[in-house]
Amino acid sequence: MMTLKTRRSHLQLPAFLPDGTRAVVKGLDAQDLADCGIEAMMVNSLHLATRPGTSTVKALGGVHRFMGWKGVTASDSGGFQAWSMAQGNGALGSVTDKGFVYRHEKGGKKHLLTPEKCIRRQLELDTDILFCLDQCTHPDDSAEVQRLSVERTLDWARRCRDEFVARVGEPGDGDGSARPLLFAVVQGGNDPDLRRRCADELAAMGFDGFGFGGWPIDDDGLLTDMVALTADCLPQDSVKHALGIGKPENLMAAWRAGYRLFDCALPTRNARRKRLYMISDTHSIYLKNNIFYDHLYLENEQHSRDQAPIDAVLDPEGPSRAYLHHLFKIKDSAAERLATRHNLKFYAWMIDQLRVEAVDD
Repeated sequence: MMTLKTRRSHLQLPAFLPDGTRAVVKGLDAQDLADCGIEAMMVNSLHLATRPGTSTVKALGGVHRFMGWKGVTASDSGGFQAWSMAQGNGALGSVTDKGFVYRHEKGGKKHLLTPEKCIRRQLELDTDILFCLDQCTHPDDSAEVQRLSVERTLDWARRCRDEFVARVGEPGDGDGSARPLLFAVVQGGNDPDLRRRCADELAAMGFDGFGFGGWPIDDDGLLTDMVALTADCLPQDSVKHALGIGKPENLMAAWRAGYRLFDCALPTRNARRKRLYMISDTHSIYLKNNIFYDHLYLENEQHSRDQAPIDAVLDPEGPSRAYLHHLFKIKDSAAERLATRHNLKFYAWMIDQLRVEAVDD
């Protein structure tokens, strides 16, 4: 079984990292995550720099001690959020060769997110996996914008690596027991040549792993061809992270393409929207393009007298559908907590199935 060696543990792969953007998966504590079978999570350095401040988290012992989490933690660079602020009329941000200029609110103070600052913030958080700053693009952006994005992503990766080496040591040596790991992100839009160039040059620099960057989903909600192509362009034995890919069938497709780490807000967001996952077939998970799950919509009145558990396979002794329907109706906070726990248990189950298949192969 493939594992990723980090300072805190040998993380079994594949692994799903729920988004704990502000050092919390909404409604859950660290024990909830562990109870659900979650072994790693993702936080966002840009949001934590805003509140409470990465220096504050450092003074409190790092993000693990801050939130009482004993598992592996990865930190996003914040590049996607900064890029999002720069879209539209640019009132909240812009991008330059130096980095991202952004405001937290219209008319607010300007901030500059550079590759060096991105690494320093993540080191203050003391996470186990750090991501280089990159420039995301939209699939509809022009060829020139895509080219410039790759140029900046490569330049920023070099600068991130230099800052990391100066403060921590060389990435890419395969030893994550004494230092955090540094991942770089491959950009290039839907241009195969740009994707290959970005992947080749990042691989030559030397990193501990690589992430798929950009827009992974097409108009039909399916993975673009660039997801598999990007994996093929990277070293075969490298750890690959499918950033933002989390819809179950898309996660499965990315896994088959060679990705072993996944993060997404989808399961926790769906839980808060009363949309839960149910296993429909414990065998079809192994079959390509076969849907192995259904959705349960708890807002439907038909569940008001349903004594069945949410999922008899995942949690036969869990709360009934009627009870969770009731909690959502009265807007009790326990509803979102129980629903979120359930959806994360489903994702942990899905990952376990893939680990079993990897061993069988």
